[in-house]
Amino acid sequence: MSAEFFLRIVGMLVFAFFGGYAGGQLAYQYNQNGLYYVTVLGLVGALAGLILTPYLTTRPARALRAVLGRVSAETLFSALTGLVVGLLIAALLAFPLSMLPAPFGTILPVVGVLIFVYFGISLFVMRQGDMMGLIATLTGRGGEGGSASSWTNLNRNILLDTSVIIDGRVGDIAKTGFLPGTLLIPRFVLNELQYIADSSDGLRRARGRRGMETIAELQKLPNVMTRVSDIDVEGMREVDDKLVVLARQMKCPILTNDYNLNRVAELQGVTILNINELANAVKSVVLPGEVLRINVIQEGKEFGQGVGYMDDGTMVVVENGKDVIGEYCEVSVSKILQTAAGRMIFARVDEEKNSKKKKAPAEK
Repeated sequence: MSAEFFLRIVGMLVFAFFGGYAGGQLAYQYNQNGLYYVTVLGLVGALAGLILTPYLTTRPARALRAVLGRVSAETLFSALTGLVVGLLIAALLAFPLSMLPAPFGTILPVVGVLIFVYFGISLFVMRQGDMMGLIATLTGRGGEGGSASSWTNLNRNILLDTSVIIDGRVGDIAKTGFLPGTLLIPRFVLNELQYIADSSDGLRRARGRRGMETIAELQKLPNVMTRVSDIDVEGMREVDDKLVVLARQMKCPILTNDYNLNRVAELQGVTILNINELANAVKSVVLPGEVLRINVIQEGKEFGQGVGYMDDGTMVVVENGKDVIGEYCEVSVSKILQTAAGRMIFARVDEEKNSKKKKAPAEK
């Protein structure tokens, strides 16, 4: 039996009781048939209770839960603090205001409560970033540099996508301190990760378990605050859609390496922190004509090509590198191609330098 059905029955009985009581009072007042009035108004009350009870109990509770679910914990804490401060100020002023002549002594204390509560909540929510930063500084999480910008960074939420958790590099980045703020993992992302970890496909199951290990690693880092939140978005089924809507509501970025999510979020004005773009940005910069020493490890797609990799993982396509597969050789960069997947470098074997190095051992 659902809670709503149970409340309907209770509401029907309560309304029926009050309807019957009202019918008895009317019958007594007008000296009419009491049974008729009690029966009719009791049935009307029961029908009204059966229909109206959900709109007075469960429906407002669901709406309130949905609203509170979209609000961050920092905002709720700030609003509650503002409410308490406003009530304290109103309580201090209630006695002197009540000493005023009527009707001011009766009206002004109530008006004061409403005004101070409103301004207390508004002020504390508006300055929640500074307040959270102050708390972080007092509790020792703010470090030695207690500037306003550092407070804001500490209070910033960063939403984590499923793909970036499975990727695993977020743990290494977080250790370096380049992700100031709270790493927020919504419950629906964790549920998707658990679904992947329970998959019948071995590869998907391994990816899901690696994501779970990444979350456990993040939670153990002393300099990173990682939090799993029950915050949700009503009316959305896809995880990516929920993340974009949630990021817009909370005004926070999304950490991901999903190209499609990146494009959709940017079109809707959501800030994206893409790990692949970060990896490309920190790769070594090479220029056409520069000489590299790499190990050509395999054949390329085109005839005569060889493929090697730099120390940072950048792929180097060697145009005439088929004959030097398995060897370290000097190559000269001919052009650089930037793609959505990353950076590709095209080079040619520097035959003159390689021939000199081969002759040198022979002469000795």
